[in-house]
Amino acid sequence: MARTVGIGHQDFETVITKDLFYIDKTGFIREWWENEDSVTLIARPRRFGKTLNMSMVEKFFSIDCAGRGELFEGLSIWQEESYRLIQGTYPVISLSFAKVKAGTFSDTRRQICQIITELYNKNDFLLESGCLNGKEKDDFRRISAEMENYLAAGSLNALSGYLSRYYGKKVIILLDEYDTPLQEAYVHGYWGEIVEFIRNLFNATFKTNPYLDRAIMTGITRVSKESIFSDLNNLTVVTSTSEQYADSFGFTEKEVFTALAEYGMSERQDEVKKWYDGFTFGEKRDIYNPWSILNYLKTGKFGTYWANTSANSLAGKLIREGSRQVKQDFESLMQGETIRMEIDEQIVYDQMNRKKNAIWSLLLASGYLKVEDTEFSVETGRNYYTLALTNREVRLMFEGMVRDWFAEDDSSYNDFIRALLLDDVKAMNVYMNRVALQSFSYFDTGNRPSGEEPERFYHGFALGLMVELADRYVLTSNRESGFGRYDVMLEPRQRKDGGLMGDTVLNNCGKDAIIIEFKVQDSEEKTLADTVAAALEQIDRMQYAASLEARGIPAERIRKYGFAFRGKEVLIGREEREPG
Repeated sequence: MARTVGIGHQDFETVITKDLFYIDKTGFIREWWENEDSVTLIARPRRFGKTLNMSMVEKFFSIDCAGRGELFEGLSIWQEESYRLIQGTYPVISLSFAKVKAGTFSDTRRQICQIITELYNKNDFLLESGCLNGKEKDDFRRISAEMENYLAAGSLNALSGYLSRYYGKKVIILLDEYDTPLQEAYVHGYWGEIVEFIRNLFNATFKTNPYLDRAIMTGITRVSKESIFSDLNNLTVVTSTSEQYADSFGFTEKEVFTALAEYGMSERQDEVKKWYDGFTFGEKRDIYNPWSILNYLKTGKFGTYWANTSANSLAGKLIREGSRQVKQDFESLMQGETIRMEIDEQIVYDQMNRKKNAIWSLLLASGYLKVEDTEFSVETGRNYYTLALTNREVRLMFEGMVRDWFAEDDSSYNDFIRALLLDDVKAMNVYMNRVALQSFSYFDTGNRPSGEEPERFYHGFALGLMVELADRYVLTSNRESGFGRYDVMLEPRQRKDGGLMGDTVLNNCGKDAIIIEFKVQDSEEKTLADTVAAALEQIDRMQYAASLEARGIPAERIRKYGFAFRGKEVLIGREEREPG
């Protein structure tokens, strides 16, 4: 009989004692212990089993779980006597920053201090143990959510000392989701304050801590060493490109296919692979995200389970406000193509909007991109990665994100799409002006007036067209267009029988190919009508229709539009065609 699939359980003991569906990852304990690293930082995407694995490590080593070997019976770690002998023999300090999410530094600081306070409360037996002197007892009692910075910085170091003295053994420290408050600080604008606070806390806890045996930190990203790890020279960092612990987080294909067999779903292997495969860690390919697999096993239905567990707000913000090149690269990814990038896996949050390729580093760390190939350049001494969207689930998530860009003016945007397909230029002008008025600033970073960089809007708008019309058109763009113009081509998709997609849609207008030229009014053009004329002339002069005609689309079935912009004002005109 198949085991019950429990969704959302992150406590190892609960999963084991209730006999819930579980894939044995206790080999991680062995690999980590035998590596003998002092402090290990493991970066993996969200919902990849980091918290459950940390709970597993705590239950294995913690003195609080001494004599609980039954939790590991039947699992790989329990097959070795040497490991059975050390189960439940270490003092363990386990904490998580997963819920540290606040809009201000003061609230974030208070939340972290409260987590530390709860650790002290859990170990308040130390006050009566005879191991603390009077001064240490006073310091112990001063730990609170409002404690001073110097006391907070040394609090975990001090607790390590107290526990080590009591048990006669150095401690293991487990910190889950260490980077959550740092991401929140970047989004809400208090990065500088949180960096100083976290750096002092981590230095005292993980470097200048004589009572530390070893430690694990987990998170989504590898925050730059200069930011918070500048004093930690004993840190081993494991990212998505590292070989260590490659199959310890996430499910391998063998594990997934075995699970499908357990639940009588073996015939769905290929479709499950399309939806949820694609993650790569080191040289290990075909890794699946556990959250989606568990939900699929439970419901038997495909869905964007993993993608929908987070607002994805940071990724969306960086792409939406990104440069022309960022949106072009993102467009390529959305069309199933790859991009080649130099990746720095150290995330420098305060330089995210300025540092080249930082957004792709973040998306790779977050699991939205996968590495297809790696190339080392002898000339530059750098690694270049060929990247693609991870799988179907991720692509659908991004399509939803693009649609949300126009959510506030959804009616106008959808009306514009309909007018475009119907070739109703008058309606196109009405609705496009509404969309531009409501959305123009939304695509700008705020560092400059939006009118100074209209391409942010153009490229976001083109991505919107691509997503909304993907079932009927293939969208391509002129990658060599300069400032103030961006060419869009919409080529009708072919039916399997050779006909054109959309023949029966909107009065047969769906079968026309469409070319759009964006152009900002310049000083030589007196009116927007002049700019429209210049845009249409550009289409003909550059022979943009030639590639469509070469693919068998007759000239009379190619519509050409010029979009002229002056600030947030838009005028759309079209080239008149000879009757077909």
